[in-house]
Amino acid sequence: MSRPEDILPPDIYYSSTTARKYTTSSRIQHIQAQMAQRALSLLNLTTPSYILDVGCGSGLSGAILSSTPPEAGGPHVWVGMDISADMLSVALERGGEDPDTGNSDDGSEEGEGEEECQGDLFLADAGQGVPFRAGTFDAAISISAVQWLCNAESSIETAEGRLKRFFEGLYAALRRGGRAVCQFYPRDEGQKRMVAQAAIRAGFGAGLLEDGAGTKAVKVYLVCTVGGGDVAGGDITGVVEGMEGVEVDDTRRRVRRGGEKGMQKGSKQWILRKKDRMERKGMVVKATSKYTGRKRKIAF
Repeated sequence: MSRPEDILPPDIYYSSTTARKYTTSSRIQHIQAQMAQRALSLLNLTTPSYILDVGCGSGLSGAILSSTPPEAGGPHVWVGMDISADMLSVALERGGEDPDTGNSDDGSEEGEGEEECQGDLFLADAGQGVPFRAGTFDAAISISAVQWLCNAESSIETAEGRLKRFFEGLYAALRRGGRAVCQFYPRDEGQKRMVAQAAIRAGFGAGLLEDGAGTKAVKVYLVCTVGGGDVAGGDITGVVEGMEGVEVDDTRRRVRRGGEKGMQKGSKQWILRKKDRMERKGMVVKATSKYTGRKRKIAF
């Protein structure tokens, strides 16, 4: 089955018809709500915050932010940016504000089972950057959007360039100590590494968390932190500290302890250790879901 991002650019793929079909699907609503709630839990916000929703679409994930109860740190105020004008039009019909006039469109009826979109909306291509003033947001989320940046739609662009502009802009737009959680669907391990490395090069402390690793239903979350707080040298241990069933295995310390002393240069053991040091610098966090018993992991 073809991946949507391999068919057409997002602003064309999500036509008016596709955007409405996507938004009214009960299955999509359920999955989006689950992933948005998971991202919100990884942000670990304890007070109402100002959040950027990158690739907000029709506002399904934003509705979760707006409806977060006070006991869970909400409700949150959010701004959504998306490249698809048709997706944003559907969001407007669900109660968002006009990105051009700032006027709300409260006269339309909501679909059955839908929550009202209450965020401010902004039409923009994340692959060209995040056009907000430095330090504007406390946090950011992105649900099912980052994989679209891994495609270059013209000969003068590259996936690496689009990811670089996005993560550098996102890093600047977040306050010091802020966090971002990006759920995305990587095509393969190479694409997964490309996304994570782009975030790290932009200055983030970053790691990948996989729910349902090894299954068809695997969900990948890139957890990013902007200096200060619980982050030191890219260590994201603080992001998952206190999560039930999480075991931290810091490979940086293991490599420093074992090193390559005593190994013959060029031997199989030396090559494997060097490869491990180069490709797996940082942290690996392994966890078992208390709900499904399935393994999930964070890899840095």
